[in-house]
Amino acid sequence: MNHWYMLTVVGEDRRAIVAHLTHALYEGGCNLGEASMMRLGGNFSIMMMVQTTLSKHQLDQLIEPVVDSLGLHAHIDSIKGQLHQHQIPDVRVHVNGADRAGIVSQVVGALAEAGLDITDLESDVAGTEQQPIYLMIIEGHASEGIEPLRSALEIVAQNGIDARIDEIETMVG
Repeated sequence: MNHWYMLTVVGEDRRAIVAHLTHALYEGGCNLGEASMMRLGGNFSIMMMVQTTLSKHQLDQLIEPVVDSLGLHAHIDSIKGQLHQHQIPDVRVHVNGADRAGIVSQVVGALAEAGLDITDLESDVAGTEQQPIYLMIIEGHASEGIEPLRSALEIVAQNGIDARIDEIETMVG
């Protein structure tokens, strides 16, 4: 019987993490579904859907040599496999403001209340050490339309956060 798992791996960035991990999964008879991998600071993170006949414990044993040899941390969750059921983003929000605690919470909270279903969020810190600037790019689906999102961003702007929203042209067919 096939099982679906969400495999999360985190550790210090180094060459060939993806190559070693995916090779072990391939050799163990696993099938990979959707995946997201990125470098964050000096670290590397992986989230991937894995389909296998192995139990959670057996999957953990399969990847353990790779995880241990590369000094990584792994976490496995049983999930319901639902491939290719993507919500297509129709808006992109660009945010920047002085880096301070709460900026992400303020922005995403206001957008969620205004009907944004976030599909992707990336952030970075720019500027200087003395004047850091927090940057975010948020993509999502405006379930209540774009105007409530614009209104929410006007409120956020009162807290010194600059944000603009662009519609994403979606093509069907």
